Amino acid sequence: MRLSRAFLPTLKETPAEAQIVSHRLMLRAGLVRQTSAGIYAWLPMGLRALQKVGQIVREEQDRAGAQEILMPTIQSAELWRQSGRYDAYGPEMLRLKDRHERDMLFGPTNEEMVTDIFRSYAKSYRDLPRNLYHIQWKFRDEVRPRFGVMRGREFLMKDAYSFDLTKEGAEHSYRQMFLAYLRTFARMGLKAIPMRADTGPIGGNLSHEFIILAETGESQVFVSRTLLDMDPLAEAPDYDGDLKPLVEAWTSHYAATDEMHEPLAWEKLPEAERVSARGIEVGHIFYFGTKYSAPMGLSVQGADGQAVVPEMGSYGIGVSRLVGAIIEANHDEAGIRWPDAVAPFRAAVLNLKPGDGACDALCDKIYAALGADAVYDDRADRAGVKFADADLMGHPWQVIVGPRGAAANKVELKRRQTGERHEVSPEDALGKIRG
Repeated sequence: MRLSRAFLPTLKETPAEAQIVSHRLMLRAGLVRQTSAGIYAWLPMGLRALQKVGQIVREEQDRAGAQEILMPTIQSAELWRQSGRYDAYGPEMLRLKDRHERDMLFGPTNEEMVTDIFRSYAKSYRDLPRNLYHIQWKFRDEVRPRFGVMRGREFLMKDAYSFDLTKEGAEHSYRQMFLAYLRTFARMGLKAIPMRADTGPIGGNLSHEFIILAETGESQVFVSRTLLDMDPLAEAPDYDGDLKPLVEAWTSHYAATDEMHEPLAWEKLPEAERVSARGIEVGHIFYFGTKYSAPMGLSVQGADGQAVVPEMGSYGIGVSRLVGAIIEANHDEAGIRWPDAVAPFRAAVLNLKPGDGACDALCDKIYAALGADAVYDDRADRAGVKFADADLMGHPWQVIVGPRGAAANKVELKRRQTGERHEVSPEDALGKIRG
């Protein structure tokens, strides 16, 4: 993308309504534009980041054996009445009527709809286990939407739903998603810590939030330092094998939000093992048994011919929220510092003197070699403007081309995460950028 032709409405001043870092930087870098309270339009640069985050989520769900579907945003109120949640959900649900005066709603979540879809086709124990997921827009009418895409009213979410014949099978499905979540966040350059979550009236102990540490986090968290050194990508899991030991290796160490914190247990840890920090929730997994399958009449014939009500779980990742969370965890005074895997563009080519024959030729050559994963700043602006915008947008690599370097067939290569700069040949620059 050539910046001279790009739709990239960057801002020099921070909008007054932006209260946290990610909101400020997403507005200033031209990633999103607020259209009404808690609702955002995703502009070209922001949409690329959103799509890259979504693709990693999709790949890890597929790897864990989940199958992608796409459910509609508008749902029938009748499904929610069957589960008993329509009247109980509260004012966060956006209720509406169609032209025939039928009660409808803009889906805040999809347990009812996916249960209805599955019960239409699942008849036998041979139809289980299954895990269905989609990545779709949700709406929850928050009373005070704030913090940009971190807590908006409309948001993009990955929600998956597992169906199993037995509690033991449901626990295995839960562990599959537990591992998939660890891998998903690690691939995005995030250290996500699984923490026990309140299961509410459902009971049991199978509910975990995944929290990333960030100075501007919304919750106080307490973590064993050992967890910070564990690497989920070091595992080569067989998702159909026994995942219990692997999950227990993660859950055996202390990790809790302030709501679930146990001071007495915390104080028993060696002081060097204790990490108290701020955190941001980026995912939540939940086993809830027959909470939806039973009232909605979902049952299948078991191997013995008897009816079996499937056990279910749900697994959510806020895809649009993740974009904000990644920025909260990766920024400095100058702007965003994207991890390589989710950066809208992997590199920016900065032409410090457009119109200079050598600069133009070398920039064109590098830009062509990098292809669609590069942005080319060919604007007729001062070098300082280009440096500031490149840092603000956070491209992992900057290839800086000036007249002196171009004449010697050299470029300056800057790594955004560290600020390191080196003068190298164009070929060496391309090699480093491609990894």
